Amino acid sequence: MTLGPALVLLWAIDGRTPQLLSPALVFGKVPMFYFLLHIPLLHLIAVVVTYARYGHIHWMFESPSISQFPFTCPPGWGLSLPIVYMFWACVVIALYPLCHWFAAVKQRRSDAWLSYF
Repeated sequence: MTLGPALVLLWAIDGRTPQLLSPALVFGKVPMFYFLLHIPLLHLIAVVVTYARYGHIHWMFESPSISQFPFTCPPGWGLSLPIVYMFWACVVIALYPLCHWFAAVKQRRSDAWLSYF
């Protein structure tokens, strides 16, 4: 059900991007760059949030047994879905200027390594 309406929407807006969706074009021009930046940023946010909630971060870097790999969850681990969406939106907004800059770099230059990002 979700794939069909998405394909119809893409067909409908093909060739003319609505003004509301134009910022998404920046991320579409540099998808690997965004992907490689968002993972460390999310991990940094997770460490900061863990420290803010629990006062220490040893849970993020230890695994006392293979059944608790890759880390041990502290009591009360997890956040509500609206908070997770808030962090997601913050990461997207924070990475937008970097992605916009890198898209301009890719447009100005034609180095071979840029084709991978």
